[in-house]
Amino acid sequence: MQQVVLASSNLGKIREIKPLLSDLPLQIIPQSHFNLTDAIEDATTFVENALIKARHACQHTRLPAIADDSGLAIAALNGAPGIITARYAGAARSDKANIDKVLAKLADESKRQAEFHSVMVYMEHAEDPCPIICHGRWSGSILYQRQGTGGFGYDPIFWVPTHQCSAAELPAEIKQKISHRGHALTDLVNALKKKYSNN
Repeated sequence: MQQVVLASSNLGKIREIKPLLSDLPLQIIPQSHFNLTDAIEDATTFVENALIKARHACQHTRLPAIADDSGLAIAALNGAPGIITARYAGAARSDKANIDKVLAKLADESKRQAEFHSVMVYMEHAEDPCPIICHGRWSGSILYQRQGTGGFGYDPIFWVPTHQCSAAELPAEIKQKISHRGHALTDLVNALKKKYSNN
């Protein structure tokens, strides 16, 4: 069975991603297994940052890698927090501080449309000239206060209109199907099934 590195140290992401890859003939190993530190994400787009993470994992493990870069884009904030979603309120990456900052910035704003984006990348090796890249999007809006205790990140303030609740109130199996990461992963799984069935 082919080993593949999951290029993330974010436990919430790992919990969401690993089960969705379980149908593939792959052994998914988190980068922490290799004592691999996070890559420096210094690009300006989700796509570029996902490629940086995947390439970093490939270089240091000599294995194929799957990486995700994702974030929240709020229309009234010109797409912020965007690529700095995890560290919007500072380098400490505090979910509470990030949410507090978003709520403060939107305090007097009635237009609260937002989208989560996820870019999933599969790289065969560090010099892979044609990595698989999949993009998922999840549209909703920002609540005025936290609602629910599930999920992670901005889930408690992200309103999901199709289910009339916050992302933090969704059962995990529903969130996995309808979220930005779920959409990107579904596309990635389909691409990898095709790739490995042809090998």
